[in-house]
Formats: sequence, structure tokens, C-alpha cells
Amino acid sequence: MPLTMPFAPGDLVVVVLHSPRERLWGCLLGLEASGIALRGLNLSPWEEVLTLVRTGQGDQVALGTRFLPMHRVEALYLDEPSSGVPSLGQVFLDRTGLDPATFFGPAATR
Repeated sequence: MPLTMPFAPGDLVVVVLHSPRERLWGCLLGLEASGIALRGLNLSPWEEVLTLVRTGQGDQVALGTRFLPMHRVEALYLDEPSSGVPSLGQVFLDRTGLDPATFFGPAATR
């Protein structure tokens, strides 16, 4: 039975990387055997990101478009609610009032 990929450009995803270990959240731009194209941000300063966006300082967030080589990718997750816990996109919208697709901007909608 062929594997159906649940990931599509425009989806919000969480990527876990190793060497060094990082967790990124963003809009998937592309997925190939060589790697992942993502417009997003590091999740380490999550609370700071929410505060900056909520207070109108979203331009201060280290948001970028990047290619992540597959040899660094440990896991790729759809950003979706699970066991009653909201998705990061839902938390972002609830706490900032801004849709994540708007925040990630034009590069996320190509």
C-alpha cells in the first residue's frame, strides 16, 4: 500500500532538528527527499514571540525562510490539536489576534 503524505505547502508544521537540537514552527513551503523548505521561527523564545506580536512588535521576531537538509531532520509534525491541547497556530491566534498565515507573510503563500 503506498504511503500518502499528509503534508502540503501552506500547512503549519513543527520540525525537530538535531545537531544542534532545535524546534521550529512555521509554514511548509516544500518537502523533498533532500530537505524541507520552511518559513518560520525557532520555538525557544515562544512566549517572547507571542508578546512581541501581541504588542505590535512582530517585526522584531526572528522570522526567516530556510532550507533544512533532511539529514538534520529528526521529526516533522503537522501543527494540529491533540488530546484536547490546541495547536500552536490556535494558541498564536488566541494570544495575538493574528492569523499565523498572515504573520508568516507572502513567502508562505507562494
